Amino acid sequence: MLKYKRILLKLSGESLMGHQHYGIDADSLMHYVHEVKSVVELGVEVSIVIGGGNIFRGLKGTRQGFDRVKGDQMGMLATVINSLALNSAFESLNVPSKVFTAIRMEPVGTLFQKDVVNECLSKGVVCILAGGTGNPYFTTDTAAALRAIETNAEVLLKGTRVDGIYTDDPEKNPQAVKYKTITFSEAYEKQLQVMDLTAFTMCMENRMPIIVFDINTKGNLSLLLQGADIGTIVT
Repeated sequence: MLKYKRILLKLSGESLMGHQHYGIDADSLMHYVHEVKSVVELGVEVSIVIGGGNIFRGLKGTRQGFDRVKGDQMGMLATVINSLALNSAFESLNVPSKVFTAIRMEPVGTLFQKDVVNECLSKGVVCILAGGTGNPYFTTDTAAALRAIETNAEVLLKGTRVDGIYTDDPEKNPQAVKYKTITFSEAYEKQLQVMDLTAFTMCMENRMPIIVFDINTKGNLSLLLQGADIGTIVT
């Protein structure tokens, strides 16, 4: 039995680096694609938003002297590169997938249109939503929240390298305690860094649950969608 039928999966660009310091690690790329393939075969409808931090981060560029708008646009293009890599990897495994971009850039990808994406999802096509929101000053977290709402996802899954939300950074504080479930209000009051504030508020106002989980452990995505007690849910 599937707990969720339609999901949006948010991945960070940095997750594609693996143990490298830059770019795309082939093993990491294929790991994520295999994880998604396993749930597509179960009948789950999947859309993906991936960041671009493994190539370029707009805010970092601003600190280095780039104009903020230009920096964010460069970051958007970095997400397109990562999305094309995912698309190519899915094709190598015969998993139907399609890249949609927030700004027009055919033939690289198809311009995002809600109805077209929803139709593709209903046909079992993995929809990779690139280019953020298409606007500067918004993160890919916000893009993920927006697209989850637009595509009628039942949940927004944030794949990270830790297995949920903790009272403190578990990589720095071994005494940190994991939350199994937490409300949006509690997460806000405790200033837990689930997503950036714009994305978080958008999910809260539209009653879009967020699950933060460890995407790097093989099989976790499939187990989570079949009801296993994995990660932390914000609801």
